[in-house]
Formats: sequence, structure tokens, C-alpha cells
Amino acid sequence: MAGTRLSIRIDLENGDRIGPGKIALLEAIRSTGSISAAARTLDMSYRRAWLLVEEINHALREPAVAAETGGLHGGGAVVTPAGEQLVGLYRTIESDARTAAGGEFRAIGKLVRPDAAGAKSQE
Repeated sequence: MAGTRLSIRIDLENGDRIGPGKIALLEAIRSTGSISAAARTLDMSYRRAWLLVEEINHALREPAVAAETGGLHGGGAVVTPAGEQLVGLYRTIESDARTAAGGEFRAIGKLVRPDAAGAKSQE
């Protein structure tokens, strides 16, 4: 078992949401250079990845992902400076929250039954 972890979803003023899945997608696009390769990395359909990119781009004033044309192997996708800033801010929020709540995480860990995961999978 991976232990207790923190998952943060940010509900934006405009009604959109940014959470761990969208941030992971942006990071995968950054490392692979394409939406389709990022989707494969995350075991996600291309359509789902494309829809999430559209949601992210719609939520921000400037797009987080832009199409990249040409090149030796054709086009791809690039995470824009706005997308990079979003990823950085999200990861900072996540890290700060984890640090601030360290004692509470340890306290929750002491409340959790060690075999809770095993009992759940047997239900």
C-alpha cells in the first residue's frame, strides 16, 4: 500500500476544475511532446486526453497546450508558459499542503487499521 496521500482539486471561480489528472496530463505532454503519446503514457484514450486539454485551455486566459506544426516527424503539442506556470503553482500548493498537514497525516495514519486495504478487497 502506498500509504496516506493527498489529492487536491482546485475549483476555479469560473466553474472549471484543475486536479491531479489534468496536471499529470500536462506533465506527460511536456515529456512526450504530443497529446496522443501522453494519453498512451497515462493509459487514457486520445479522445479523453484531447477533451481534458480543451477543458484546461478553456479555463485559462491563455492556452496551456498549443499545437506544434512541422518538424521532421510532423506536428505535436507543447505545454505553453501558462501551462508550465499552472503545473508549477499546482505542485507548490500540493507540496505546501502536504508539509502543513504532516502531523495530521501521521495522526490519521495511526487511526487506520493496517489490514484495511486487504479487508476492502475481500468485500
